[in-house]
Amino acid sequence: MYTNLTLIVGGLSLLAACSEERPPRSTTEFLDNPIMLEAAMVRCAQDRAATRYDAECVNGREAVRIIETKEEAARKAEREAQSERKRQALRRAQEAAAQARRRVAEEERLRKEAEYLAQFGVALPSTDVTLEEEEETGNVPLALIPESAERQSTASGLGDVIPATDGGNAPIIAEQPEEEDPQSNR
Repeated sequence: MYTNLTLIVGGLSLLAACSEERPPRSTTEFLDNPIMLEAAMVRCAQDRAATRYDAECVNGREAVRIIETKEEAARKAEREAQSERKRQALRRAQEAAAQARRRVAEEERLRKEAEYLAQFGVALPSTDVTLEEEEETGNVPLALIPESAERQSTASGLGDVIPATDGGNAPIIAEQPEEEDPQSNR
């Protein structure tokens, strides 16, 4: 009987010696397993005074801080990207507005130039000229050569054209078109 009791006591003491307390979980383990982190944080929050310096609770709080820092960095990066997209959109809108203002100013300049040149009977070249065509022609001066009286009379088809006598270059039609009979419209 003593031997049985000795064996039982010896076995229990051996079991007690083998069952050491497990080491606290590390911060890395908590980062890898969010469910384990949540369970540890719930346990640590139940009695803050008792678990304030508990190694597992300290590691859990450190893991929470690291996760929050990463999430904040991701939010900050997203805000920066969104801000950059807004800046680019604003720049595009401002460039488009500036280009529209330049286009309107150029059209106004061309209109005024056409009005001025129209006083002298000079027509502006077509505004459909592309930049490539402008580069090919360069800065070549243009001259308007009036047609002779013979060429004007054959080209108009309205009768003889007599050159202007008032000093201008606008042609005058010698023959008036025939008037229609008022009774024919009825």
